[in-house]
Amino acid sequence: MAFRIIVLAKQVPDTRNVGEDAMTSDGTVNRAALPAIYNPEDLNALEQALLIKDKYADTEIIILTMGPPRAADIIRESMFRDADSGYLVTDKRFAGADTLATSYVISKAVEKIGNYDLILSGRQAIDGDTAQVGPQTAEKLKLPQITYAEEIIDIKKDKVTVKRRLERGVEVVESSLPALITVHSSAEKCRPKNAKLYMKYKHAKTPTELQTIADDYLNQSVRNKDYLQIEELSVDDLKCDIQKIGLAGSPTKVKKIDNVVLQSKDSKVIRDNDTEIRQLMQDLITNHTLG
Repeated sequence: MAFRIIVLAKQVPDTRNVGEDAMTSDGTVNRAALPAIYNPEDLNALEQALLIKDKYADTEIIILTMGPPRAADIIRESMFRDADSGYLVTDKRFAGADTLATSYVISKAVEKIGNYDLILSGRQAIDGDTAQVGPQTAEKLKLPQITYAEEIIDIKKDKVTVKRRLERGVEVVESSLPALITVHSSAEKCRPKNAKLYMKYKHAKTPTELQTIADDYLNQSVRNKDYLQIEELSVDDLKCDIQKIGLAGSPTKVKKIDNVVLQSKDSKVIRDNDTEIRQLMQDLITNHTLG
């Protein structure tokens, strides 16, 4: 038994150090001003796909990411961990997309790839924290969805069993396939990059990247090896409605970005007894830290 899994991954700006130049004049994130990283919960999703591949060796893992040309790094990072291939959805006309426009484009790309059993993604991205793209994509594809997944307990050709991490506990649910699952940060952390896979895939390139390679031998070597090809998908490739992409298709507008730093001003030492612990809990409830 084998499965074809699409993992939705995103290259995000590192929002731990947001400065005054983190937003452009049109209310979108100035990605050039912040270092780019692999969205953490998308790595959790990738690990769930890899665990299925560990069990069913013929499983194929396809990475789908949307972003500027440099977002191909996310696909290579995934291949270094044993993903099989990737698609980069990139076009200047996609710029400024909110969750509505992004999910529309992602759904069109998934339809273009086709023939999949399961779609996995992180619960949310750290640059927006909306947790909307996964569910919106599922709705557009008319797929059943499971959110807040902590573990894929079992998968068969027609059914998947998932443990969900909720605010007040866990639950186990089942869904028919194909389905879309968003993965919680409490899921197993992604394995490190593999040295042998790094050597195999380090020269994987998109067509745009190949155009910038000065070394003709390397260029030709990459072109002759299918496993080093990272395919690009544009607006025209996906036959997108121009009114549904980019800023034109994005009703969400950001007015301001602030870097909020939480600092501890007071400390309190409590002894190991029920009375002081109960008082601490009451204080936290009173100041709305809890509840």
